[in-house]
Amino acid sequence: MWGAHAPDRLVYNGTESGVWQAHVIDLVSGRRRKVTDHPVGVIDAQMTPDGRNVAWFIDENGDESGRWWSEPFEGGEPLPLLSGVPERGWNNGLAQTDHVIAAAIGTQEEFALFVSRDGAPATKIWSSTEAISLGGSGEGAQPYLGGLSADGSLVAVEHGEGSDEIHRGLRVFDTTTGAVAGDVAEHGISITGTCWSPVPGDQRLAYVHERRDFIRPAIWNVETGDHRDLVIDAAGDHFITDWWPDESKVLVARRFEGSFSLFSYDLATEAMIQITAEPGQYSGERVRPDGSVWYRVSTGARQARILSDAGAEVVPPQGDPAPAGRPYESWHFTNPQGEGVHGFFVHPEGEGPWPVMMYVHGGPTWLHEDRFEPEVQSYVDAGFLVGMVNYRGSTGYGRGWRDRIIGDIGGCDLEDVNAGFDDLVTRGIADPTRAVVAGWSWGGYVTLMMMGKHAERWTCGMAGVPVGDYELGYEALSPDLKAYDRALLGGTPDQVPELMADRNPINHADKVSAPVLFVIGENDSRCPYEQAMAYVNRLAARNSPHQVYLFGTGHGSNDVDEDVHQQRVILDFLLENVKGLTTV
Repeated sequence: MWGAHAPDRLVYNGTESGVWQAHVIDLVSGRRRKVTDHPVGVIDAQMTPDGRNVAWFIDENGDESGRWWSEPFEGGEPLPLLSGVPERGWNNGLAQTDHVIAAAIGTQEEFALFVSRDGAPATKIWSSTEAISLGGSGEGAQPYLGGLSADGSLVAVEHGEGSDEIHRGLRVFDTTTGAVAGDVAEHGISITGTCWSPVPGDQRLAYVHERRDFIRPAIWNVETGDHRDLVIDAAGDHFITDWWPDESKVLVARRFEGSFSLFSYDLATEAMIQITAEPGQYSGERVRPDGSVWYRVSTGARQARILSDAGAEVVPPQGDPAPAGRPYESWHFTNPQGEGVHGFFVHPEGEGPWPVMMYVHGGPTWLHEDRFEPEVQSYVDAGFLVGMVNYRGSTGYGRGWRDRIIGDIGGCDLEDVNAGFDDLVTRGIADPTRAVVAGWSWGGYVTLMMMGKHAERWTCGMAGVPVGDYELGYEALSPDLKAYDRALLGGTPDQVPELMADRNPINHADKVSAPVLFVIGENDSRCPYEQAMAYVNRLAARNSPHQVYLFGTGHGSNDVDEDVHQQRVILDFLLENVKGLTTV
């Protein structure tokens, strides 16, 4: 990200020091500087519009709660960015203009929207018991561009009031009075902001909606109340991610079956012209002041790069590049309901059948994309065919596909992963006698459900930061995850006892027969430590084979050495339990 009025001053997050930290670079001088040196790591940072300061969010112990700090671009003493806000909370978005800062902060008591003017203490202008986040926090949006209008007079917030955390509405407030300036919400439909017009006084907000099942972009003139849908007939999700400086065009990102492309959309002629051809997973796409486009892209076989639309690598990483990986193959098969399912698989050189790992994505409302994942490549190096299924519940395939998992957790997701496994076996490329199920977060939940409900399929399983006891873990969740779980389950766990009886992994732990490896974060606020250990203790009580690796932060590590160590633990476990692997 760069300062709106200082585009040659950039902030980026990277692992050049071995831990994810915030760095800055001056494009004119080429000087780079590591800003933060926090042991947990920093993954959220931004520039002030004038480029004089850099701000970042510090998560003190890995549970993802903390506060915003700031220091001069050239260096200096870090100071809290905002006063008048909770000293510790969950970051639900920050946006800055020349004179206004807006922040959404969650605590266990409430979600609140704060506004500060000209450095004064922040004032709370709205709060809710339902989850809220600043505009630009949703899928496909560019962080911080959808929060404040260019002149700072309006602030957009995504909220779950009237619906839920999965189907959010969009509300705009006057930052001076706190009055509601506009509201767009439809029950069962997600509507999220992506980016405001860059011209001060122009109160048009780009947003996306699901009225046509797939995500489609629109523009809302908050001042007049007018809405304009962009004319797009192509398949897949489409997002407005930025505006050209003269407002004549908007930048549209298209996502179809886990791969992206970028387009310019002329608002006068409605012409949409493709500006990138390289397939892969895109993020961070922005329009520069000179009209060029920068974006981050990776593929299954190649690490992420930051490119311009001319093909130049504009912010090359320091250090040696990652070795090339094996390419992902797009994959279609049919589930037991007769529905087409999409995903990816990747395998070693040569011919199968290979030992197979069904690698399950988290979320569950997330997806596998054609992106570089060193963990996946390490399994391929060890000899695995890795299957990655975008099961019912995944995003990227329409609202209906995503919402199928609501009230059916541990049902349709398991069914689709098993159908993918069976398809790979039928193709003759997967060996069913050497089969592993693995995943992180929701992928860990699916792993434990598989090990209990479909024990006959699996040689072993790896459950990273998993949900092991849904009911026990709910009260220890972060406020955002509590709201999400209520939407996903159809209520709190104690309000859906029949669902919990069959879909809580710990209720099937006594049927687990194959070895399981657990990787658990001690300060995890998404899949809390206590509930994961309750499942482990259930296996231990009956001497069921298992291993546990604990690490000191939360829902994952930002430390490269720790990541590498965890991967070695996982590979050693697999080498011990799966025949015919390659030592890597």
